[in-house]
Amino acid sequence: MVIASRLPAPVRQHLTALRALLVLTVIAGIAYPLVITGIAQTVMPGQANGSLVQRAGSPVGSSLLGQPFVDAKGNPLRQWFQPRPTAAADASNSSDPGYNPLFSGSSNLGPTNPDLIKKINDRRAAVAAFDGVAPGDVPPDAVTASASGLDPDISPAYAYLQTNRVATARGLNPAAVRVLVTDHIQNRVLGILGEPRVNVVELNLALDALGGAR
Repeated sequence: MVIASRLPAPVRQHLTALRALLVLTVIAGIAYPLVITGIAQTVMPGQANGSLVQRAGSPVGSSLLGQPFVDAKGNPLRQWFQPRPTAAADASNSSDPGYNPLFSGSSNLGPTNPDLIKKINDRRAAVAAFDGVAPGDVPPDAVTASASGLDPDISPAYAYLQTNRVATARGLNPAAVRVLVTDHIQNRVLGILGEPRVNVVELNLALDALGGAR
């Protein structure tokens, strides 16, 4: 302490700052993350590891992130439930089907923007033709993207709208597919937050387990 007190004031100040930095680094940079990681792995390991969903023991996605169910040309596959549209795609790559985490975001087009209105009308017509329903029966989430472009959920109305098409493509009983949708409806968080929803990734995994042609 005598030696330290003889050092110039600027040096003493830097040494004090260095000690504080080392202490805070150990506490906030090492101890705290380790404790929180340990608690998370103990209390909620699934969520802590990315909410991964698996098929045959291998991860095929995350229940937190949507993914496209399309062919190599980007066309939607009839045998799968389809997610809502997404703006999360590489604009420089025409073959990017979307739901790309590297390009998460919305189109930023306002509700009166003519380009957005045209997209919505085109999507409504495409969904109606794809699922064999009237354009007026197509719900809003079937033609609009989420703010992140990565939302894995659709409304129960959109899920039910797709049941006949999926059942026909797989050779399944439509009633059985509707029951599958009903079983995967998630209610509002705490009973008041958000809207009822269906996770498309989880629903398609359950559909795959149900069988039928693919």
